[in-house]
Order: sequence, then C-alpha cells, then structure tokens
Amino acid sequence: MDGLVMAAHRPSRRRFLLKSLAVVSLGLLAGCQQASFPWQPTTKMPRIGFLATGTREGRAFLIEAFRQGLGEHGYTEGQNIAVEYRFSEDRDDRLPALAKELIDLNVAMIVTSGVPASFAARDATSTVPVVLGGVAANPVETGLIASLARPGGNITGLSQMSSQASSKRLELFKAMVPDLSRVAAFWNPTNPAYGPVLKELEGAAPTLGVHVLRVEVRVPEDFAGAFAAATEQHAGALIAPGDPLTTNRPGMVADLSLKSRLPAMMEYKVFPDAGGLISFGADIADLYRRSATYVDKILKGAKPADLPVEQAAKFDLIVNLRTASTLGLSMPPSILAQATEIIQ
Repeated sequence: MDGLVMAAHRPSRRRFLLKSLAVVSLGLLAGCQQASFPWQPTTKMPRIGFLATGTREGRAFLIEAFRQGLGEHGYTEGQNIAVEYRFSEDRDDRLPALAKELIDLNVAMIVTSGVPASFAARDATSTVPVVLGGVAANPVETGLIASLARPGGNITGLSQMSSQASSKRLELFKAMVPDLSRVAAFWNPTNPAYGPVLKELEGAAPTLGVHVLRVEVRVPEDFAGAFAAATEQHAGALIAPGDPLTTNRPGMVADLSLKSRLPAMMEYKVFPDAGGLISFGADIADLYRRSATYVDKILKGAKPADLPVEQAAKFDLIVNLRTASTLGLSMPPSILAQATEIIQ
C-alpha cells in the first residue's frame, strides 16, 4: 500500500519541479532582452563611420571601391558590418559636427574621405581609430601623423603622396605644349593638401622654364572665374590638384576647359572619363579598396599607431584623344607610350 502511495506522488512532484523551473526561467527572461546560453555565440556587428568631404554622389566611385575591399575581407555591409555615412554636402564647416556625431554613435573607427574630413576627424578624437581612405595631402608634412613607418596616435591608412608627382605633371604639359611658359593651378586655401602640391609645382617650374600662376577656388561657383583669370593671364594650361571640390565635379572642369580652349589636367581617371584632356595620379579607387585592409586589422585588435601608412602603389596616365583633337593638340608619341589608358 505504501508503495502505491509513493508511486502516486511521483508524477505530482515531477510536475511541481517542472512548473518551478518554468517560473524561474520566465523571471530570468523578464529582466533580459534576449536569452543567452554558453553554447551560443554573442557576436556584435561592428559599426564604423565614413566621413567624407563633398556629396555621396561625388564619392560614389570611392565608396564602391571601399565596399569591394570590405568584401575581399569577408564583410558585407548590413550583414556583418554597419557603416554610418556622413557627407559635408560642400560645406566643410559642418565636418567637425559630423565627426562628433559619429563618435557619439560609438563607432569602432572612422574612415575619412578627403583632406578636410581627415583633419576634422583628427581634431575630434585622439582615441577612436581613424583610417585615411587615400588622402591627397602629405600626411607627415601636414601634421596628420608622425611618420609613415610609425604613424603614432590613432591615425593610419593610405596616402596618395600627390605632391611628389607635381613635377611630372609639369613635364607632361611641357611635352604637349612645347612653347608653354605659364601654367595656372587651382588654389583652395581651405584645403591643407594644396600647400605641399603647389610648393612642389613652383619648385619644379623654373627648371622647365615655366611660371606657375595660382587661381583661387573655394566653391564650385569659382571655377568659371578661375578659368577666366587663367586665360587673362595668358596661361597655356591648367592643373587642378586633388581636392573633393574638383574630384566630385570632373565634368564641370572638363566643360570649362573646352569652352576656354585651355588644356587641363586632374589627378584622377574620372576627369578624362568625363571628357577632360588628361589625368596623372594615383589610382584613388584602388587606395579606397585597400583601406578596407586597415579596417579589418583594427577590428581584429591592431593599433593604428603600429600600422604603417601605405603610399600609392601605382600612378596612372590617362589620355583623351578626342578632347586633344578638339583642343587642337597633337599628342606626342612619348606621352602615348607612357599612357595607362587611351580614350579614342
């Protein structure tokens, strides 16, 4: 009889234990947003910032290259990495506030696009890592980093070192226009990249028998006046150094060059693609693709101070023969032989 009573109580005790466990579990879950178990991974999607000078449209080809680089390292935006984009919309005075906005979002790092954006990020934080997407300014001369080999601080990335190619650009123009004596150069005082570039241009000019004329541009509305000033001062050619102000509007510069009958050169392939005469400079899209390597390393624990700043691996010379014909220029065989690409 006693055995029958004990057997009758067993299911009752089992139900009591199960109900108790259920109550405890519900209590634990009530205080948590999501249940966590030792055998489940607790990965959190990293969030990074992308701070750019100019507009999203103007930076689109660089963003695409950056995304390609992320993909090469196993990252897909929206799936295992989040990117917060901020653009100055041609008002660089907004960049400090945009940089602070990204920092307040607790981003893991900020990738910068354009020299003014790089300086805004540098001034906004000394702790959040900053990756230079492919800065035109010499990062050492302009004070962004201590040295290329050991940048120190929280900034690293890639540099175009475009100032070092300035003398080459003059040589190319001299070969195209043998009687060239005056070359106009855009000058944007608000962009620190221009100082080293113009210093190099003006230093190389006397050796080639050329005088460099500075024509100021601060906003797109200044372009037409700059071309007019260059023509009035009898410039035989014009150089537009790397600057989001011009890089985001290659078609506008190309059109003004044709209207003014003034041969113009920019640093990037987007210029001859848009109808400009010639470009000579780093493959900037490739730099942005490679910047994803820094993002990957920093997310995996590397310190920016220990990651050497890389320089441009290659420089491209792109020539638009249609535009040369329109301008009445005969492109020398020596230039065509050096060309990475010729647009017929």
